[in-house]
Amino acid sequence: MPLRKRFKKEFFLNENWEYKIDPIHHIIFWLVYFIFNTLRWGSYYGDYLYSLKTNSLGFPIHIILCYFTIYLLIPKFIYTKRFFWFIFLLLSSIFLMVFLKFELTYLLISNNVWPEGPGETSSFSFNYIMVMMLGELYVISFVTAIKITIDWMSENKRAAKLKKAQLETELRFLRSQISPHFFFNTLNNIYSLSLNKSHKTPETILKLSELMRYLIYETKPNLQALDKEINCIQNYLDLEKIRYGEKLSIDLKIEGNTANKEITPMLLIPFIENAFKHGANKSIKKVFIKIELIIKEDILYFRAINSLPKPEEIKTYPQQRQEAKKQGGIGIANVKKRLSLCYDKKDYELKIDKRECEFLVDLKLKLE
Repeated sequence: MPLRKRFKKEFFLNENWEYKIDPIHHIIFWLVYFIFNTLRWGSYYGDYLYSLKTNSLGFPIHIILCYFTIYLLIPKFIYTKRFFWFIFLLLSSIFLMVFLKFELTYLLISNNVWPEGPGETSSFSFNYIMVMMLGELYVISFVTAIKITIDWMSENKRAAKLKKAQLETELRFLRSQISPHFFFNTLNNIYSLSLNKSHKTPETILKLSELMRYLIYETKPNLQALDKEINCIQNYLDLEKIRYGEKLSIDLKIEGNTANKEITPMLLIPFIENAFKHGANKSIKKVFIKIELIIKEDILYFRAINSLPKPEEIKTYPQQRQEAKKQGGIGIANVKKRLSLCYDKKDYELKIDKRECEFLVDLKLKLE
């Protein structure tokens, strides 16, 4: 699997991974930020004790402003599109906190409240207010960016899980359409044999049992071993051979290494069902069905060809016409839908061609 897809599958879509901020993350963030700021300004002042005092006073203000913004102002005013009140309350709260910082610094630490300024500052001046407010805005913006990024990742993860659940539900529904149709045709085969008291009835029931086991227990995963899928196809063809006897000529060709290859379960069977439905099932004459599965590296080339009966060779039983109408929307339309859900467009190519004497399906599919 390509590195990009593996990363997306194991990291972004990993159901055990959660994007959230725990209390320990808050503590670590502020602790690291505090140490960094203390060392940075201590080096600038040449006085690490003074830097420790000012940061010990300033960081509670940073924290109050940040949490006030991301947990109260943004949810209450940004998400409700009351931008004026957000800006007004944000600037007002920053101004009040800057004033509080000025007073506490002046009273508890030094008369020069802004040693990094252009000169000694002992008054609540305009320049001091602007620079301190911009500094607080910087801290708030930094923390808000982290919070919004985490929220965005969490929301995307939730949306991805929801989409995955919806796709799995839709795929289960599509598979449920296939299985009854599949069993219906096979049971008809057994019914026909039992009426004729054929010695092939036990063999047919045994093969049906294998198919049922596969459909019920082994098609739940999104991907299945290609070998098992091919075995399912072979069992299906064997059942149809028993049903049609000498009337039907089947040519099955399998080439390439099928080991360690995976495919979406029950993806190819509808094409083969369709070949019988519009070929052998309609014709009163001998018909042929040719199926090819050729694997070259990680590409499957699948082809199904069936002969089409001429107008004078078509069965015209009213019951069959009625059944054909009921089943008409299941086969190929179902497969097209499943292909679009399970594979990227670039990973498959489907061509369907109805000619005068034959119906042809070509599928090129990138295997997992």
